[in-house]
Formats: sequence, structure tokens, C-alpha cells
Amino acid sequence: MSDKLLKIEDLVVQYITDDGIVEAVNGLNITVDRGKTLGLVGETGAGKTTTALSIMRLIPHPPGKIISGGIELDGMDLLALNEQRLEKIRGDVVSMIFQDPMTALNPVITVGDQIAEAIMIHQKVGQAQASQKAREMLEIVGIPGNRSNEYPHQFSGGMKQRVVIAIALSCNPKLLIADEPTTALDVTIQAQVLELMKSLKVKFQMGMVLITHDLGVVAEVCDDVAIMYAGRIVEQGTLEEVFTEVKHPYTEGLFNSIPNIDDRKEKLKPIRGLMSDPYNLPKGCSFCDRCDYAMPVCETEKPPKIYFSDTHFVECHLYRDQQDFKLKGGMK
Repeated sequence: MSDKLLKIEDLVVQYITDDGIVEAVNGLNITVDRGKTLGLVGETGAGKTTTALSIMRLIPHPPGKIISGGIELDGMDLLALNEQRLEKIRGDVVSMIFQDPMTALNPVITVGDQIAEAIMIHQKVGQAQASQKAREMLEIVGIPGNRSNEYPHQFSGGMKQRVVIAIALSCNPKLLIADEPTTALDVTIQAQVLELMKSLKVKFQMGMVLITHDLGVVAEVCDDVAIMYAGRIVEQGTLEEVFTEVKHPYTEGLFNSIPNIDDRKEKLKPIRGLMSDPYNLPKGCSFCDRCDYAMPVCETEKPPKIYFSDTHFVECHLYRDQQDFKLKGGMK
């Protein structure tokens, strides 16, 4: 059995609208190993959620369309499967925790029935057995099982997120996609939910894709990190490689935007400008108009993929001679 649970190769996803074509994902390549967590990091509009929906084959069509590329999950070619087969896989082999727990639950169905629904569909068991399993799942995520007959409005935001996690894990999926699972929660509850997800990943022996813009969350949970910008992975490596050997100017900018709690007087160094218009991406590097190290070649040619180890690569013209160019003021 291959160590690669998820493999995405040269994925291109576009949204075709009346105003033009939105180039949401542009030649994406990522892999997730079994039992490992990949942090997919980037600012709003980078294409993170579109990537997640592509894995689930839930891109709204129209206007969205997977133009080309491949998505392989546990040896299955997801792009070749029909809708009937996909319905059996979603929630069973791969599950997703959506962004906002406040709107992810049906307000007029008890939380126990919402968990039991997935169990009955995928594990072919009756209502009584599924309800018992639902109560057990609530206990696993830290909610008393006797609350299974309650409705979503009777739970706090953090507990709703735990219910959503229970639904996602109810059929023991091999891959869990978590789309900014702590964004709507306060800091204290965030820490509890992250700790819960870490322990459940080990308990269920699953791979995970954690989508976030918070590098602190990545440091807490992830084994590997992929930095996404304008629909491409511009840097990827192990957690240690990306956090201690920053290569891409965009990654450097993300780290420079984090407040230094040891020096309250130090000013933040925000990344100037805005992300490129997805309707009209630059011919060359999409980051060149915001980059302090941009060269003429950056405006006309797509940057090459340069490897610094078997696991650490960057897409940047600064390294095209394969020499380790140290960024000025970078995280070296």
C-alpha cells in the first residue's frame, strides 16, 4: 500500500462567469501521506476552499469546472467516478468540516439524527444502532451522549463545531478535510477544538488537510505545510522546513505579518498591495507586483519549481540557479 493517501497533480479549476473566467486553481500539486496532516495556508482568494471542494467533487457547476489535472485518493481516480460512486465515498472515505459550524447544521433536526444519518447511509445499519453510534460519537468529541436529542440552537459555537466533527468522523474516513475549522470560535475554544482534532487523527489513523490562514494553528497541528497563492503552491515542505528555512518571498511576508509578543514595539511588516485579480492573472509570477525581490523575468515567465530537499520546494525565480539565495531579513 502506498504511503500517499491523496495525490493532486496539475489541477486546474475555473469559474466561468458573465464577467469572464476566474482562474481559481492553476496547476496545483499536493500530496498527503497516510496519518499525516497537511496545512494548506494562504490568504482569502488563494483557492484553498476551491481545492477542498475539488477533492470532494462539490465544485458548483455551473459556473465552476475542473478543467484538467488529476485527483487520486487511496488509489481511486476521483475525477473518473460517477455521481453514484462519489456519494458512497463522501462521508465514508473522505469527509469535510465546513467553515462555519453555525450554518453547517440543520436547525430543525436533532444533532443525534444528523450524525446517525451518515452512519445509516454508509454503514447500512438500522435507526437504533445508528443512534447508539451517534451518542458514542458525541461522547468521543466531549459532549454527553444524552444530549443527542437536542437541537443545534441549544449548543454553543464550540459545541456545534464538535458536533460537525462528530458527523465528519462518524464513518471513520481515511481523509478529513477541515476548512478553517476554528475561524468562528474564540481563542479558548479554538485551542480545545485543535487539541481534539489532533487526538482524533491519531485515534482514527487518518490523513488530514487543514485549510487555514493562521500560521499558529499550522504550528500546533500540521506535519507538512503548503503555502498557496493565486491558485498555486508557491512553497511546500515539512513544518520544520517551512518555519525555519523560509524560501519564498510570500511565505516571508506571512511570517513578517505576525505580531512579536516578545517585542511589543516592533512594527508589523504587512505584504503590500492585494492579490492579483483572478480574472486577469499576470503572465509571469502572480506575486511579482507585491514582491520586494522582483526581477524583470518575474513579469514574463512562470517561475520554475526548485527543490531544496525531497520534501521542500519553492516556485521562485530567485533560485533558478539552484543556489540558496537568502532573503533579506528573511526567517533564516
